[in-house]
Amino acid sequence: MLDLAAIDRPLADLLARELEEVTIIFERQLASELSAVNGLCVHIEKYRGKMLRPTLVLLSGLAAGGDPCDGSALTGQHRAIAAVCEMIHMATLVHDDVLDEAEVRRRGATVNHLWGNESAVMLGDYLISNAFHLCSTVGDPAINLALGDVTNTLCEGELAQLHHRMDLGLDEPTYLEIIKRKTASLIGACCRLGAKLAGADDAVGDALHRAGIALGVAFQIQDDLLDLVGHEAEVGKTLGRDLDKGKLTLAVIHCLGAAGQDERGAALRLIERGDAVALREHLEQRGSIAYAAAAARRFVDEACAEFAILPPGTGRTLMEAMAESVISRRH
Repeated sequence: MLDLAAIDRPLADLLARELEEVTIIFERQLASELSAVNGLCVHIEKYRGKMLRPTLVLLSGLAAGGDPCDGSALTGQHRAIAAVCEMIHMATLVHDDVLDEAEVRRRGATVNHLWGNESAVMLGDYLISNAFHLCSTVGDPAINLALGDVTNTLCEGELAQLHHRMDLGLDEPTYLEIIKRKTASLIGACCRLGAKLAGADDAVGDALHRAGIALGVAFQIQDDLLDLVGHEAEVGKTLGRDLDKGKLTLAVIHCLGAAGQDERGAALRLIERGDAVALREHLEQRGSIAYAAAAARRFVDEACAEFAILPPGTGRTLMEAMAESVISRRH
């Protein structure tokens, strides 16, 4: 993801300090009197990665306030909500690994691989429960309602994706609707809430929400591409699970939709065999990988267009740079 220090060292240092505070809140909230629970929570610290969602909460607050981006726009509420959003996200990762039977996450073994599906499901529930317990301490029922709506939407997206497994007739609009719900909805909320907590008006909050949705769609398209063309050592998680689980992603949907009868039959045979290497070559030759990459590019452009509502300055520049990093990432 984005190297903030390469753009603005003081702001990068500020965000690093803020994220350290978010991490402390996160760990304090999850702390249990039971060592077994603490052991699981310590394990999933490895899942945190670049902390995109907490960063967007904080950076949206900074950007909405304009220059100087000195941290004065950020409050304890920002840090708490950043931790809440990361807990919700982590819960989805733990549950996704169960659904996908994944063994690797962030270059380490998944909870379900080490301790079984039962522990993983309950840990995901524990994360969600603690997220809303922490959210209630912020003292704004509107935020509870907003994030409750997001978690409902996330679940709808996952259920819709499960419904369409092995649906070889899945079309692009349905795919996009699924990923808007299961991935982009939380990212959109991070951007809106960060601005709201900094005192931004509804017009700015709405624009950043739209930007976050577009950014989340681009992120998921790129993630799906990495599942097809990435390398596990670089990406850091089990790859090829989309194909194994019958989840059609944009490149495959484009290939099947644009192909003639013979080409479609050849692609379907590769999917049925689970031949990821041959399918990747097939998709590359027919321009479907490039098509998906171009779609991710369009959604990033949509996000950057929405950022125009922000005051010119360092914060907006970093929001734009972060959007660009979504499609340049390799993990």
